Amino acid sequence: MRAGDKLDYIKAEGLKKEYPGRTAALKGLNFRLSKKISTVLGHNGAGKTTLLRILSTQLLPSSGRASVLGLDINDDAQEIRERIVSIPQESDALEVLTPYEHLEMYLSARGIGTREASASIDSALKTVGLYAARDHTANTLSGGMKRKIFVAMALASNADLTFLDEPTTGLDPVSRMEVWSAIKKLRGGVILTTHYLEEAKFLADEVMILNSGRLIAKGEINSLLKPYRHLVRIDGIMEGRKSFRIGDIMISYLGDKAALAYMKKGYQPKQLDLEDLFVLGALK
Repeated sequence: MRAGDKLDYIKAEGLKKEYPGRTAALKGLNFRLSKKISTVLGHNGAGKTTLLRILSTQLLPSSGRASVLGLDINDDAQEIRERIVSIPQESDALEVLTPYEHLEMYLSARGIGTREASASIDSALKTVGLYAARDHTANTLSGGMKRKIFVAMALASNADLTFLDEPTTGLDPVSRMEVWSAIKKLRGGVILTTHYLEEAKFLADEVMILNSGRLIAKGEINSLLKPYRHLVRIDGIMEGRKSFRIGDIMISYLGDKAALAYMKKGYQPKQLDLEDLFVLGALK
């Protein structure tokens, strides 16, 4: 499947994952993902990594069904693996290898010969801004440049779908933006997990929000915000039905009339954004 085809990148029906003696990681998810870049949001332990491992055929679900690129994750696992790239959060560059050597080794493992791989490697390294450092060992590169090696792997593989689990964890703001730019250049679809809301806002064509293994929201950010367009957010107060205390922080979501009284007292209302979708969904 190519971007723009009518076939969904991902389709899940009743997807569950249970571990013995533990709370279920996924609790019957039903969803479709068809946009170019889809972002899975959720707090630590929400089920994001478990979901990506199942969809990338690294982990079997306890029950339910899912398809990737129209292929069943149980029956067609090998074919799925040939068409996707999966980069886990714990991926780390090998310090003694150069970016070029990383890509050469990766493409070789995918069955692509040296001569065929050469042009793809050069093109991918240029696209992510690593060509000038192609012969520098990874121990001389910044954190952002090391993460971009893995994005370059996905580019060079020409995969139909790339899974990225927390691709910018631990990076400084500039390095994160460098990786975001590289992710935007991937050819096929992209499914990524993150807990950085600004990352989702920059990258995502659609988001899905998980909370304790359940799907609480999915869609384009602006569409998800529409039901709350009559509300504003005021920090520092607890008022009305949509009020939350997170540690020592108090947040209330009020209609215009109710908010006006607090504005007269000096409180500043805020327009709702993706962060508020997360709060309203995860804490309701």
